[in-house]
Formats: sequence, C-alpha cells, structure tokens
Amino acid sequence: MGEKISTDLFLDITTQLCPLTFVKTKLMVERMAAGQTLEVRLNAGEPLENVPRSLAELGHSILSVVPERPEEPMGVHRLVVRKN
Repeated sequence: MGEKISTDLFLDITTQLCPLTFVKTKLMVERMAAGQTLEVRLNAGEPLENVPRSLAELGHSILSVVPERPEEPMGVHRLVVRKN
C-alpha cells in the first residue's frame, strides 16, 4: 500500500458504539492544535460511515481511511484526520 502518514496523536475507538465513536473523536480533535493530525482506529460499519463524514462536516481534512488488513474490508480501519 501507500506510505504511512505520520500522525501527532492516536485514538482507538474500536470498543465504542455510536454515537460515542464520534463523541470521543470530536473531543480529541477539539483538544488538538490546528494542523495537528490524529490517527483513529475504528470498526467498519456505522463508525466508518459516520466518523469521517462528521469530521469533514466540521471542516477538518480526512487524509486517509484504510483497512488495517486489506483482505478484511469489513474489519478495523485507520482514519487519519488533520484539524483545520
């Protein structure tokens, strides 16, 4: 795959259920400085659909969304977002 993007912070929300997945991610992004990046580990399904969309709606940049294991597209994904 592509080159791994260097990130400032990491958050694992794989044990959380919606809407806590977005709430926890949003709280982390709010504590970040503009320009910082956050890698979020999240499950496929609702978190993968809602978290990136909601962050983009708030004006943040989604840099990448990739499955941890390409052979398991419905498994855990890694989202990288930059706070704007």
